[in-house]
Amino acid sequence: MPVHDRGEAPSGGKFLMDKQYDSFSEFWPFYVREHSHPVTRALHFFGTTAGLFCLIAFVSMGRWWLFPLAFVPGYGAAWIGHFFVEKNRPATFKHPLWSFIGDYKMIGLMISGKMAEEVERAQRSAGSFDRSND
Repeated sequence: MPVHDRGEAPSGGKFLMDKQYDSFSEFWPFYVREHSHPVTRALHFFGTTAGLFCLIAFVSMGRWWLFPLAFVPGYGAAWIGHFFVEKNRPATFKHPLWSFIGDYKMIGLMISGKMAEEVERAQRSAGSFDRSND
């Protein structure tokens, strides 16, 4: 049974997220497909923005030791999107650094109005990936 890039068995069964990526550019289409729903992307945007504001507030108040708390709104909102909207596991579990970079790239594309186009491109490439394994 081939392992699909999305991390699922062809039957739609268990997550297999064992795919290894050699570069961020190889990881990026997988990341985009895991964030295909606009609500998930919005939750990432608001959670990451809130986390940045918390970080700035903690540092500006001289309470830099509180900076780990700045991760709570970002990861909390993102994980709600993954578990309840996308119904997948966050890529953070297997690829923490690339997922972190992916969040900021995704937010940049959202701000520039190009993220929907990126999702379409990633989904088209997944279709050709799936057909090549039949």
